[in-house]
Amino acid sequence: MTRKKVKLAFISNDSARKATYNKRKKGIIKKVRELTILCGIPACAIISNPFSSKTEVWPDLEGARQVIERYQNSSVKDETKNMNQESFLLQRITKAREQLQKQSHDSREKELNNLMIGCMKNRKLPDELSVSELKDFDKLIEKILKDMDNKIDALG
Repeated sequence: MTRKKVKLAFISNDSARKATYNKRKKGIIKKVRELTILCGIPACAIISNPFSSKTEVWPDLEGARQVIERYQNSSVKDETKNMNQESFLLQRITKAREQLQKQSHDSREKELNNLMIGCMKNRKLPDELSVSELKDFDKLIEKILKDMDNKIDALG
């Protein structure tokens, strides 16, 4: 018999909510226990009971303390793997800037290639080019000549 799809919404009926809470709590504790056995890792579960002031701790309070202390000590030693939202966003911004810089460089190189092709067709250099544009144009021509020389050497 298949289960019906569970609608994820607040359960307004108190007794149904308590029953669901107890079933889900048992399921989570079972999963944590299985994880510790199958993978051989220390784990704990701390579940706050909304129906009483009692908090459920698995495997026990001391075991949970040991797991938490181990986590806190390891996070101090290995900050490179821990990432908060700020460091994640800074990393993404840096990558985006590098990508923009690369695309700008590629775009500029394509513009200069088009300019070079236009100059070869007209056999004349445009008058409105600045000194920096002429330097970039010269660098591109030198690069193309170097690539051609390398290809000729490889063939011959």
